[in-house]
Parts: sequence; structure tokens; C-alpha cells
Amino acid sequence: MSLIIRIDVDRPYGRQSLFRQTLSRISSDYYFPKIQTLGYLADLKIILETLNKNNTRSYIFFRKCSLPSPAIMKLIDKGQHNIGLHLENSQTYKTFINELRYIEDFSDRKVNTFSKHGSGKFKYGFHHYPPYEPQKYIEWGKKAGMEIFFGNSEDPKLPDYIDNGLHIFPSAFWLEPFWRDTYKYNIEWLKKEAYKRNIVMLFHPDNVNTNLNLQKELSCIINKIPTNILN
Repeated sequence: MSLIIRIDVDRPYGRQSLFRQTLSRISSDYYFPKIQTLGYLADLKIILETLNKNNTRSYIFFRKCSLPSPAIMKLIDKGQHNIGLHLENSQTYKTFINELRYIEDFSDRKVNTFSKHGSGKFKYGFHHYPPYEPQKYIEWGKKAGMEIFFGNSEDPKLPDYIDNGLHIFPSAFWLEPFWRDTYKYNIEWLKKEAYKRNIVMLFHPDNVNTNLNLQKELSCIINKIPTNILN
């Protein structure tokens, strides 16, 4: 049993300055080139370098606006990480398949893992369909021959299960405290759970890189808790 690391790459240019926040919004709603010198996926690069030094593999979920650059692909391949779809337009099965094929064509590899961008509370961008309807995504995933679905529930006690070949993790331990009861579900709790079962830990690179406490917690976790990926 082990900890499964899930990384959601929501903001292509992060949020460490107003300029980069603006580029992230333009990239999400319209289009902006993937320019590394302006900070494109700079936060993810830091995270991947850290994980690779610790031989820690992860699932990395990309939106259409945050797809990996060649430099990021090298880090992904070096660390043997898994690329997943962070579904944004979840309105229909067709929009799901369109996004899936887009990321497969871009990365030139089969994508068999997916998650949903947003938990139904807010609309995050022009192309984002806000409602969170996990049972619908599960049916789509089975139909498309996907292998793993990562859900967005904030109750880390929920167990994983398999439905007709699709491995479903309905919830996660959210590293960022905004989505977690940090007193009830702390790092020691996570460590104990990871020794008993497979449990998902979710975080966003730009949130970790702008918070020293989260950086320390992530470092502690990857050094003390066994991690793995399932495919």
C-alpha cells in the first residue's frame, strides 16, 4: 500500500505575480504562447525536479492550456511520471473525448488516467463547465477504456474501488489547507493511512511554491511516506 501523488496543473504561468496571473488567465480563456522565459510551467518544473531527486513518481493532470513543454516532457520521462487529462469541458461525452484526443495528440502517447477541473463550486475560465458530476465521468471513462479516475471529494477517508475495469479514487487528501481539516487529517494521519491502503494526495504546483509551510510538508511526505503509481 502507498501514497499516490496527484498534481493538477491548473495555471500555466502560475500566480507568483500579477503579470503571470494575467498570462495564466489569457492562456486559459484565449491563447498565449508557451514561453518558458516568462514562467510557463515554472512551478511544475520545480516540483518535478524535487520529485525526481527523490525517485518519487506521480500522476500529472494537464488542461489544454497547460500542456507540457519539451523541457517538462523530459522531466516527466526521466521520473517516469504518468500524464493524465484534467477535464475542463465536461458538458458531453464528445467534449470529453475531444479533450482526451487533444492531449494524446500533443503528448504523442496514450492517456488512460483522468480527473475533473473544479469541484462544481465556481467557473474557472471561459471554457470550463463548472458542474461536478463524477458518475457521468465514470461512465465515460469506462466507455473510452480509461484505467483510472481521480475524483475531487474532500473526504480522504473514502476508499477506492473498481467498476468494470475502471479504478476509481473518489476522494483525495488535499495538501493545501483550504480544502482540508488540518487538525483531523494531518501528515501523521496520512502516513498511517498510506501504510494500510492506497490513498491519493492532491496539490497544485503554484500553491505549493508560494507557501513555505506547504513546501516543508511536501518534502516531509515524499521523504517519509512510500509512494507509487498504479500504471
